[in-house]
Amino acid sequence: MKVYGVTGWKNSGKTGLMERLIDDMTAFGLRVSTVKHAHHRFDVDQPGKDSYRHRAAGAEQVMLVTSKRWVLMDELRDHSEPPLEEMLAKMRSVDLVLIEGYKRDRHPKIEACRMETRQRLIAIDDPTIQAVATDSPEAVRAQLTDDRLVFHLDDTAQIAAFIRKECGFE
Repeated sequence: MKVYGVTGWKNSGKTGLMERLIDDMTAFGLRVSTVKHAHHRFDVDQPGKDSYRHRAAGAEQVMLVTSKRWVLMDELRDHSEPPLEEMLAKMRSVDLVLIEGYKRDRHPKIEACRMETRQRLIAIDDPTIQAVATDSPEAVRAQLTDDRLVFHLDDTAQIAAFIRKECGFE
């Protein structure tokens, strides 16, 4: 199972790029799964729903099953966030797992960057970032001191081809 990441600061275009990459990779014939990292507290469950009430009552795991999908929620309670490798081990084997976020982990990744965010490029200090996808390629190239590739953020076909090549699918 190959793993490749899309990282960047908030509002950098990560999620849109992920959506387009998933579409491209599945159209190419790859089986794709995703992992999305969130830094803030979030809840996919809603207060008042039965599954929420089960967790609130103290259940460590709650599985919700329908005819269309299932989800397993695992409450960490006072435990620390598990490492990415542990989460990947829980996933069904597919061709490619695309990871959104996890900017500090050591898997290969592409950085999404919109200049309007005015954030410093993560790629400057992070050798795990193999390329940058941005709305301002010339401005990004001027900031990089090496020959990493820079793509236009909307050039999904080229970005997807790059990732497939990096993962050995082309």
